[in-house]
Amino acid sequence: MSEQPPYLRVADVLRQRIAEHEWTPGDRLPSRSQIAEECGVGENVVRRAQELLISQGVLEGRAGSGTYVAEPRRRVRVVRSSAREQPGGSPFRADMQALGKQGHWESRTEAKVAAPAEVAARLGIAEGDLCVRTVYEFLADGRPVQLSTSWEPYELTAGTLVVLPEGGPHAGVGVVNRMAEIGVTVSHAVEQPEPRHATAGEASLLGIQKAALVTHIRRTYYSDQGRPVETADIVIPTALCEIVYEIPVSR
Repeated sequence: MSEQPPYLRVADVLRQRIAEHEWTPGDRLPSRSQIAEECGVGENVVRRAQELLISQGVLEGRAGSGTYVAEPRRRVRVVRSSAREQPGGSPFRADMQALGKQGHWESRTEAKVAAPAEVAARLGIAEGDLCVRTVYEFLADGRPVQLSTSWEPYELTAGTLVVLPEGGPHAGVGVVNRMAEIGVTVSHAVEQPEPRHATAGEASLLGIQKAALVTHIRRTYYSDQGRPVETADIVIPTALCEIVYEIPVSR
C-alpha cells in the first residue's frame, strides 16, 4: 500500500487540531513556516494542505492576513430525482424554500450552436449538428450554488413554442413539461456523477477557491422511444452543497 502524500497527512493533522478545539472558528492559524516545522515538512506541503481544507470549507484564506478556521456553514441540499418534475414549478425553488432560502436562476440561451463531439455522442446526433445551448447559474439567497449547461437538438424543437427553454409561454417549466407540449414523452433520465476540481471559470462564478472540489454530473433525458432529447453538464461545489439521490420505488 502506497504511503499517504505528505500534504494529506498535514491536512489530517490540521483537521484533527480543529476537531479537538485547539483552534476554533475565527482563529488565525500559525504561520506556514511554524506548521511546517512542527510537522517536519516544507512550507509548500503546508500550503497544499491548507488549500485542500479551504476547498472543503474547513479553512478560509484572507488576503494579506493569513489563514483562519472557517465558520461552520450549512450546506445546501440538492435533491436529484426524475420524479421531482412539477407542472409549472421548480424542484430547485421548492428545495430552497424548504431550507428557508429564496431560489432562482439566471440563464443565457444560444440557438443554432454546433454540437461538440462529446455532446453529439450523448445526444445521438452528428458532430456539428445544430443545438440549443442554455447556460444556467442557480442561486440560493443570491449566492451561486450550482452551474449547468444544457444542450437540446435544434431540429427537435425548431419552429415550436418551446424552442427556447427560458423563453415563451413555457419558460422555466423544465425539460419534461416542455417536451410534453410538443408530444414528446420523457420516460427517464440517466446521470453520471464524478468528482473533479473546478476550472478557473467555474470557481470564479461559484465564488469558491480555484481547483476546489466539485461534483460534475452528466445528465441525459430520454424519450419513451429511447431518443436523447436533452443533455446537460451540471457542476455542484462540494463545500456549498450536499447531493441526495431520491429513488422512486415501484409497488
